[in-house]
Amino acid sequence: MDFNPSQLSAIENYRLLIGTIVPRPIAFVSTVSQDGQRNLAAFSFFNGVCPKPFIVSFAPMRKMGNLEKKDTLLNIEETGEFVINIVSESLVEKMNLTSPEYDFEVDEFEVAGLTPRPSQRVKPPGVAESLVHMECRKVDILHFGDEEGAGSLVIGEVIFLHVDDSVYDGRHILLETLQPVARLAGDAYARTTDIFHLPRPSLK
Repeated sequence: MDFNPSQLSAIENYRLLIGTIVPRPIAFVSTVSQDGQRNLAAFSFFNGVCPKPFIVSFAPMRKMGNLEKKDTLLNIEETGEFVINIVSESLVEKMNLTSPEYDFEVDEFEVAGLTPRPSQRVKPPGVAESLVHMECRKVDILHFGDEEGAGSLVIGEVIFLHVDDSVYDGRHILLETLQPVARLAGDAYARTTDIFHLPRPSLK
């Protein structure tokens, strides 16, 4: 079966996108507005860009229906700062409580019963229950489209990183302890407990 995305609806393209690009890591992003209103939301269009400088990116879509920018994006446009919290299995249910489109005045930390953790270099707090926090400063924001299905790409530099001692052995992140989860499609998530190793071929 062949598809031309330009001839499909936004929801048809969305289903193909989230059903084929799997599993997707989750950025649990905390921000604050200029007036100090906290916001916490999860995004599964998230990935690293490069290690030096330490650049990451995530992509918030416009709100379905009214096409308004999400609070996370508005806050980053205002302040230029955000924190990415990595989601472990122990955190995923509380993360899910933040997924509805709450009004701007709602504090998702309180909704989910999560603890704000003061950051070192940025104003937004991290999520204390998360084992990894990436304190980020905005590098750029690219906007794509102005219709249903449109979104933006937020690019940020990690200027401070907190990793819990339990998930770091001095050289590597310990995945069996971190237990990060990933998004699939619909209500489906994936665990990282089934891991296999495949050495790269040597050209020597």
